[in-house]
Amino acid sequence: MNQFGHIGHPSIRPIPIRDRWCVHSYYTLSPYAPDGSGRILLAGGDLEKNTGEVLVVSPKGEVLDRFGQTELHSGFFHTGLWQSWSPDGKYVYYQSGTFNRPRIIKRELSTGKELTMEGDMEGAPPFGEPIISGLMGMLYAAGYGYDRFQPELSPIPFQQRGEHGLFRYSFDPNKTELALSTAEILERHPHRDRLLQSDQEVKQRLGSTEGLTLMSYCVRWNSDGSRLLFYFGNHCVDKSRGEPRLAYVFTADKDLKELHLAVDLSYGKQGVHWFWHPDGEHLIGYGPDPEDMARLCLAQVRYDGSCYRRISKHCSGGHPSISPSDHNLLVTDTGTIPGEVLFIDVRTDQVIQSLFLPRVFGETEPSGRNPYRVCHHPVFSPDGQKIIVNTLPNQYAIVCEIDIAEVLK
Repeated sequence: MNQFGHIGHPSIRPIPIRDRWCVHSYYTLSPYAPDGSGRILLAGGDLEKNTGEVLVVSPKGEVLDRFGQTELHSGFFHTGLWQSWSPDGKYVYYQSGTFNRPRIIKRELSTGKELTMEGDMEGAPPFGEPIISGLMGMLYAAGYGYDRFQPELSPIPFQQRGEHGLFRYSFDPNKTELALSTAEILERHPHRDRLLQSDQEVKQRLGSTEGLTLMSYCVRWNSDGSRLLFYFGNHCVDKSRGEPRLAYVFTADKDLKELHLAVDLSYGKQGVHWFWHPDGEHLIGYGPDPEDMARLCLAQVRYDGSCYRRISKHCSGGHPSISPSDHNLLVTDTGTIPGEVLFIDVRTDQVIQSLFLPRVFGETEPSGRNPYRVCHHPVFSPDGQKIIVNTLPNQYAIVCEIDIAEVLK
């Protein structure tokens, strides 16, 4: 076994970019161009200059275009610049700016012309615009990525709940609006009274200007763009604040009118990484096992919160997806050293293949988001024939493409 572990397997094709630390956006967002050209979107970091850029890569791994130079921050080492395609593959959306002064940029690839607006995003929806997103800077200000509470990073103070939440952004016409505020979600929350009680307890302990660091974040779209999910809570807040862990997964229609609490992972309930099943009706992720609520499992639930059930006893807490072409095939990963990408048959709950891949540079894994660790974040191609993963075999992270048929032989 070489330094790549199973990267030497014939099913795995590394896509190294010279002198660049590279990742794809996230396991919930396909980096493949929607026009069938095979182009792949990556983010590449120049560690010496502390800058990042967007890379358009050919099916052969050649850099076709590069743009969007911006200063690196902790979030880059997790999700790059959230680079994502327009539905026709003619434009690329990406993040720029800083956590407390974020920008969204839309670039026309044929001309290089760019449009910029104030705002934030975690990937564009399947239909392109409007983009709906929370403010990622709030997540990192609360403690994510840095392991410390830094309210100065937040674009809007946490306690101004009527001024942050889910924003709607459009370039044509150029328009930004707060579509659903954190205050409104709290008001409509089925557990509102308990949350307000916890809010009061935080005020009594930390001061009248304080409270729960509630926010709305992690917007994820189903494949046809008819529904989205988002998190509401504070599940990544710095533990030194002594707040209860709050993680509620809501779903909504694209107009944010129909709101459902799909998964409750709060007040002692554990769970993480929820995303859409390819059927567009269900969500999958890690949550309490119905047979033993103290145990984690891979679960599935309908978008309205009904029909919660276990689909696998696997409990790594990784990043799970169901193949769009074979709903019996699930892929997920682990946070071990080396990391592992596992293929699970949900009919039998059996691991039918696993690949050990490097994800930490060094003997120990540093906390936070930094250039010394990656998450594999396996994501299926739209046709289900390939998977893209992040790896870290040396000082430069390398994105790899895995051929499903070959790896499952």
